[in-house]
Amino acid sequence: MSQIRTIKGTHDILPGETDRWQFLEKIIHDIGSMFGYQEIRTPIFEETKLFSRSVGEDTDIVSKEMYSWKDRDGTDLTLRPELTAPVVRSFIQHSLGTSAPVQRLYYIGPSFRRERPQKGRQRQFHQFGFEAFGSGNPEQDAEIIAIAWQILSELKLNESTALQLNSIGSKDCRMAYREALKEFIRPNLDQFSEISQKRFNTNPLRIMDTKAAHEKKILEGAPSISEFYSDEDTRHLESVQNFLSVMNIPFGFNPGLVRGLDYYTRTVFEFTSDLLGAQDALLGGGRYDNLVETLGGRYTPGIGFAAGMERFLMVMKGSGQKSTISKAFIYFVCSNEEILPTALFLSDGLRKAGFSVITDPLRRSMKAQMREANKLNARYALILGDTEVEQNTIQVKDLKVGDQVSISQSDLIHHFQHLTK
Repeated sequence: MSQIRTIKGTHDILPGETDRWQFLEKIIHDIGSMFGYQEIRTPIFEETKLFSRSVGEDTDIVSKEMYSWKDRDGTDLTLRPELTAPVVRSFIQHSLGTSAPVQRLYYIGPSFRRERPQKGRQRQFHQFGFEAFGSGNPEQDAEIIAIAWQILSELKLNESTALQLNSIGSKDCRMAYREALKEFIRPNLDQFSEISQKRFNTNPLRIMDTKAAHEKKILEGAPSISEFYSDEDTRHLESVQNFLSVMNIPFGFNPGLVRGLDYYTRTVFEFTSDLLGAQDALLGGGRYDNLVETLGGRYTPGIGFAAGMERFLMVMKGSGQKSTISKAFIYFVCSNEEILPTALFLSDGLRKAGFSVITDPLRRSMKAQMREANKLNARYALILGDTEVEQNTIQVKDLKVGDQVSISQSDLIHHFQHLTK
């Protein structure tokens, strides 16, 4: 009798390997808590139209790689090839936007794509990711990127990775760029692959993501999307870069980065690793302000990222050390937009010291922020206004007992280390 073995593109995670998986999962859970994100778990299969609407009909994922079938009642079903669309579906279905103005979610789980198995890429693979709904402001973009950087830093991978940043603009910007790009490509369209020729009519921006050397050569000198940015697109990108600099997160600007899925807008980013070889993408994401509305919800800006866990485990050395992350819950109250860089700088320092800090990406009043801190059952509120910035101080309020003290910003980390002994 022949031996039954795993299906091609799947693998067992054996004793001796699971400790590394558990360590990575713990880091994800701990850093999710540190930034105020909550875990969400969605079914592994959904209606096929969820992915065709969100990911895009002409993407390889939808056209070639999905595991789909017709259920007994005639419904078209698909094993999820990615998790952002299911999370958005759940966000809409359960009206999560009504419970809080900003929803911060993260997930860990398997996905399925019928692609050629290779090192770090299997047909059943595991992803983790973070999604934030409700804020279209650049500080929300910076927060999402900071989460990715914090995970990489906790895993000692930050020195072997590089952050690439770009903006693909708002809808009007992309429409103008789309036409300019088509005019540039049209004289040489017959030299492009069948896939690129199809994308020429459906989503020409994705041609810029080609891996074919001869197509890259033709695209040299193509117009840049930055030539079509609106003033708000430019301000948004400049603010994201400023916030990343404040938090000491190194980045490079890559005008050719467009990401592979159709739902992205404005900020897109990717972390690459020099430990992975030619296929060097380790983690990627971006802003998707129109996706909730596309899937039947109310307009809700969103941004997130996803990463393959198998690829992380390839570059992790050993099982890692014990996580040093604390559970102290701090809500940062900031009085106005001008002092946001200081607020982000101080929050970043606290998180690097192991403390859990939530900031407000909606630029609400201080009163509204304090209400949110109490609603979330934060233990401490940090209050930063113009006076504190001028005096290099910050107010620390114990929300459990009501005490409030003013301390030097330079003593902030030491103060919390003393409080949590």
